Amino acid sequence: MSIRAVVWDVDDTLFDYTGADRAGMRLHLAAEGLLDGHETVEQALARWRAVTDTQWARFAAGEVSFEGQRRDRVRVFLGEELGDAEADAWFRRYIGHYETVWALFPDVLPVLDVLAASHRHAVLSNSSIHVQDHKLRVLGVHDRFESILCAAELGVSKPEAAAFLAACDALDLAPHQVAYVGDHPEIDGRGAADAGLLSVWIDRDGSVHADAGAPAGPHRIASLAELPALLGADTRFGAPSTFG
Repeated sequence: MSIRAVVWDVDDTLFDYTGADRAGMRLHLAAEGLLDGHETVEQALARWRAVTDTQWARFAAGEVSFEGQRRDRVRVFLGEELGDAEADAWFRRYIGHYETVWALFPDVLPVLDVLAASHRHAVLSNSSIHVQDHKLRVLGVHDRFESILCAAELGVSKPEAAAFLAACDALDLAPHQVAYVGDHPEIDGRGAADAGLLSVWIDRDGSVHADAGAPAGPHRIASLAELPALLGADTRFGAPSTFG
């Protein structure tokens, strides 16, 4: 049976999260006078990302709340035992800088336009609805999606099959009728494939070589321009896969 809907990851799939996080944190650290505490700006940004990844994994595993992982990111990064209010205030100041540099990847609007008439669209994210609903509105694409589901409210995170199946249920479609597009080879790629969806892993920077640990199951693309052809959409926009 043909694919009738596409469910999308948000961060580093539609939205350039890594770029915005780096640029926003650079602005924030400068405003807070914290750059002198690191040998280089790159060292500071790398430490922030490592702390973020660790605390996000705790949230995904159900060890801490969404708000708790944010507070712990601040505490670990600064090396200070801040109270909740202090950590929240520091994170809000960071968010103020972060939001000024939000942007979609340039291939997002063209592919959403091409697929608008042929496929339904939804979002499944390992974040919270408060964060992603606001983000999609600011980026001007909120109304493109008929359903937005997030781990904080679902109570289950990718790569658990239940998260992907919840998205299928929201669309009232069987898994084999749904494609999932995400940037993480395991959390998105293998997770969606194991749940029975058509799994599409977007590997924008070619960070994993085809013969060096790429997960089995997902279709691998380098640009969303390749997606319409993969879905069999009637379009001139699609491009042949660069990965085969």
